[in-house]
Amino acid sequence: MLIDSHCHLDHEAFAGEIEAAIGRAREAGVGLLLTICTSIARFPQVLAVAERYPDVWCTVGVHPHDAEAEAGVTVDELVRLSRHPKVVGIGECGLDFFYNNSPQDIQIAVFRTHVAAARESGLPLVVHTRDADATTASILTEEQQVGPFTGVLHCFSSGAALAETAVGLGFRISFSGILTFRKSEELRRIARSLPAESLLVETDAPYLAPVPVRGKRNEPAYVTHTLKVLAECRSADPDALRATTGANFLKLFAKARTD
Repeated sequence: MLIDSHCHLDHEAFAGEIEAAIGRAREAGVGLLLTICTSIARFPQVLAVAERYPDVWCTVGVHPHDAEAEAGVTVDELVRLSRHPKVVGIGECGLDFFYNNSPQDIQIAVFRTHVAAARESGLPLVVHTRDADATTASILTEEQQVGPFTGVLHCFSSGAALAETAVGLGFRISFSGILTFRKSEELRRIARSLPAESLLVETDAPYLAPVPVRGKRNEPAYVTHTLKVLAECRSADPDALRATTGANFLKLFAKARTD
């Protein structure tokens, strides 16, 4: 099964077209989609999409851009919301020191709240990290010493050191359309070096459409292009890699069902 492990179907870019976009994904062989929550305020809309379609699941969490606005989010609240049958992960959460739309200290505090929620709920953490490799690695390592949890670094565009640290902690690494960009040779080198059991693919739709549809609004069907490039850079059989990444997703997001 091909799985889009990270998309945003509640985004206004899909207004009035969610049904069509999901239909195109199914036609492209995408068997499951994970639509991602970026703020507690948006959670009802995210959940509504997941409840409407049997092959769509969702998460609950606060993006680092929204960390200041929702700094009061608690572990109890995240865990309570995560008990819904369609919620299979905590996030997306993490650190974005490129835009710094929220103060870094607040981003860090809210990130740690999500880690605690992942630990308590037993659900995987969906991590956004940009220009924050060292701090992300430090927090994940420190928090593992408090108690075990797992997760994924989504839309990976960081350095090899963070990838190695994350894989060592049992995390998955998810590649988006960035992997297909002409200037992403270093990212493809990292993708070649990772163990197969750590790999996921995603679109992050409506953002980051892959080559050959770069510049268009991204959508879940386009995850096929990212899988193709990932297979090429690893000299792997695309069908085998499709099966591997699908199995990796279902092992990590074990609450998601395919029956």
